[in-house]
Amino acid sequence: MTRGLTGHDLVYAGIAVVAGLLAAFLLRMLLRWLGRHADRTRWRGDDVLVDALRMIAPWAAIAGGAASAAAALPLTRAVQHSVNQTLTLMVIFAATISSARVVAGLVRSVTQSRSGVAGSATIFMNITRILVLAIGFLVALQTLGISIAPLLTALGVGGLAVALALQDTLANLFAGIHILASKTVQPGDYIRLSSGEEGYVEDINWRQTTVRQLSNNLVVIPNGQLAKTNMTNFMRPEQQLTILVQVGVSYDSDLEQVERATMDVVTDVMTEITGAVPEHEPAVRFHTFGDSRIGFTVILGVGEFSDQYRIKHEFIKRLHRRYREEGIRIPSPARTVALQQGSVVFPSSATRTP
Repeated sequence: MTRGLTGHDLVYAGIAVVAGLLAAFLLRMLLRWLGRHADRTRWRGDDVLVDALRMIAPWAAIAGGAASAAAALPLTRAVQHSVNQTLTLMVIFAATISSARVVAGLVRSVTQSRSGVAGSATIFMNITRILVLAIGFLVALQTLGISIAPLLTALGVGGLAVALALQDTLANLFAGIHILASKTVQPGDYIRLSSGEEGYVEDINWRQTTVRQLSNNLVVIPNGQLAKTNMTNFMRPEQQLTILVQVGVSYDSDLEQVERATMDVVTDVMTEITGAVPEHEPAVRFHTFGDSRIGFTVILGVGEFSDQYRIKHEFIKRLHRRYREEGIRIPSPARTVALQQGSVVFPSSATRTP
């Protein structure tokens, strides 16, 4: 049997509630100050922790004030138990959300700080966030006095049925995890599939991989299809790559002069054009006696895949201008059409000089 409610009880309860609200406000201000200092550090983990504490600390202070107020009031045992359960659930909810933020934020911080890990892939963040929320839900059920053993058993049986119904979705999920774990593809890589799609990998989530083409269009590829197809990754094992430019000169050209002029143009392009790799050793390699020209390959180094278009553009312009200044001819193939007794004969290619 409980005693009657008095004015002192109301005063004590009010003081407890106000104290909880004041503590929540002060904690909020303190964490905001800590957040400004955390922004100045290079490690992103402290930002994640402060951001999570901004939610749980004020709510914990409010719950503590409310619990103290309930203890000061002459409540029945049943009401007191219900109030305590409600406040406990509130704290568990805030702690679960904060923990999910912390874990997901730390995963993102770790992946962004390591070059060989998925920097912006959301699949790991989503998985960890779901796991933390599921644990918080089970803890809340246990707090309410609900046994979670039958629930886990039902989830196991139901999970088997769901797995059979969602084979494609789960296949994409595990394919995405395998792709990231094997480090064959990471966000930021430039890839080309055997089916023709190519571009920068924007993100790898639980179901699909998003690829941004050079035209800024997005191509969405299911993870299962990406794991099965033949793929070229132009940024692994390293981002810098070598490009080949095919050139040909006429047979009456001085090949020593051709090589010297070409190397001069290569040196200028490698040192002046953005995206080139000056320390890469260029090369000119003659390789073919063609029908109308002597063919050779110019080997250039570029910083990453998309730089090759700018460098090829400048190299061809400058090489053409240099050859005209040096008197080096680039022959164009021609075909002679001969008419004989009403029939058309197409002989082999011949050289037509401009």
